[in-house]
Formats: sequence, structure tokens, C-alpha cells
Amino acid sequence: MHNKAVKQLETLRKECPDATYYLTYETPFQLVMATILSAQCMDVVVNRVTPNLYKKYKKPEDVLQVTVEELAEDIKGITYFQAKAKYIKKACQTLVDDFNSEVPEEIVDLVKLSGVGKKTANAIQQNAFGKVNGVIVDTHVIRLGQRLGWTQNKNPEKIEKDLMAIFPKNTWKSIPHLLKKHGQTICTARKAKCDECILQKSCPKLV
Repeated sequence: MHNKAVKQLETLRKECPDATYYLTYETPFQLVMATILSAQCMDVVVNRVTPNLYKKYKKPEDVLQVTVEELAEDIKGITYFQAKAKYIKKACQTLVDDFNSEVPEEIVDLVKLSGVGKKTANAIQQNAFGKVNGVIVDTHVIRLGQRLGWTQNKNPEKIEKDLMAIFPKNTWKSIPHLLKKHGQTICTARKAKCDECILQKSCPKLV
């Protein structure tokens, strides 16, 4: 199973060599805000909102200078924008109070930020600091991981352990990028384009 799965991942890499992290950012602080906004929200929507957000809020102190209502208005196109404005405010307060206004690099510290869970912390650690200690398990990883037979679990933490056991560590960061790209273009949730799939000869759903 391991060899088959690794070959499938390499096939996806050849098909989508440009698959990269999907949120736009330049600094760790920008990524914290973007990942909080991305929960239950399409990445394309987040990427439309963040450019103006980044211009206005360059550091945590900038966020603390405005009201929750003003911040909410700045992210109004985002789902649950009022709740996420509160998360960002609380996260910025924690950054100022506990981390000298710097985004911490370790998961144990990142999850102390309001609105940042294990998946979000993983994304920040990997993409802002280049530290890869796990696999980011999003909806595409869950759905395609099960479909391809890489895991039978539904719990994200168990799925992560399954994938970490199957794939070499140097591939962990790319797994969600490749599965997201494949899941959006070919193996879609509503109706998979199996006849166009590069994995059709090895997918357990088709063989």
C-alpha cells in the first residue's frame, strides 16, 4: 500500500507541478490573519480581502488600535466575519502580551492564538517558518485520502498519523496542495471526472 500511495502522490506532482500553498501572504503575521479568515471560507475570497487588510494592519498593535466593529467591516466579505474579527483581535492581544508581538514558531504556542487550531497552526508553521512536523488535514485531504485508500479514518488527527506513516517527511508539506488541486479540478466532490483522472488505473474506486 505504501509504495502504491507514494507513486500516486508522485503522479499527482507531475500533473500539478505548480501546486503550492493557496493563501497569499508575505509575513508570518499576515499568514496568521489569513488562516483565521480561511476557516469555512473559500481561499479565493480570502485572497480578495487580505491585500487591503495587510496594508492597514502591518503588525498586531495596528489591530488593537481599532474596534472589533471596524475590523469586522474590513473583512465583511468573509464568512462569519464578525466572529473572525473577534478571533483576530484576541490573537493580536496574545501576540503582544505573550510573544513580544512576534508570531511564535512552535505548534504548542501557535494554538494559544484565538482562532488558530491544530490544522491552522500546522499551516503557519510550515509555510511561514519552513518547519514541517505533520500533514495539514483539510477537507480535500480527508475526502481524497479516503477515496484513494490512504486512510480509513475520519478523524483528522488519525488521518494525519496514517499519512505520516505512509509518506516520506519531505512530501508532507505538498500533500494538501496536490490533493486540493486534484480535488478541485478532477476528483470533485459533486461529480468526479474519473475518465479524465491520471490515477484511474490505481484508484480503488475504479479498479
